[in-house]
Amino acid sequence: MSTALPPVSWQRMSNAMENVRRRLLRASAALEAAGIPYAVVGGNAVAAWVSRVDESAVRNTRDVDLLLRRDDLAAARAALEAAGFHHRRVASLGRTGAMDVFLDGPDARVGDAVHIVFAGEKTLPTQPEPNARIEEIEAAGEFRLVSLEALVRMKLTAFRDKDRVHLRDLLAVGLIDASWLPRLPESLRARLEEIFATPEG
Repeated sequence: MSTALPPVSWQRMSNAMENVRRRLLRASAALEAAGIPYAVVGGNAVAAWVSRVDESAVRNTRDVDLLLRRDDLAAARAALEAAGFHHRRVASLGRTGAMDVFLDGPDARVGDAVHIVFAGEKTLPTQPEPNARIEEIEAAGEFRLVSLEALVRMKLTAFRDKDRVHLRDLLAVGLIDASWLPRLPESLRARLEEIFATPEG
């Protein structure tokens, strides 16, 4: 017997997107107020860059990923906990060791947390390139955003299914093209060529 689910609701869909936006802005504001360098990375960074070209092409994401220096984690924890987040170290599938996350409330799910990515480090030892440096950021209005070049490198480095989708989103709106190939480390060029060869996935 299947479990009865509530009917599809535009309000529920809208609430889900708004909750991600609020979480991102609250976390960013807390770090900004504390003077801690950070950048929005991941799916929200892709959405922010795509929105600068074509708002209708923006893909929603539930992930809030923030780039921090490891040395700033203690200060970031104090700032984020003061803003109502709860720090946890959790196991992460496919990663080495645990991952630092900040839950949006004591009973929140890890999937609805702020995930920390450490600047200048490899998330996995097998990654061809390290994550972006904290200097590779720019002001983007309500928050600080990883530069487009650093974001592309990070997406090519991770190169999971969702990273390939995000890269194709950037390609579709003209933010990346073949002129990028010489700008990338040799270890990433073949991956970008694969995206160019399969723009529809």
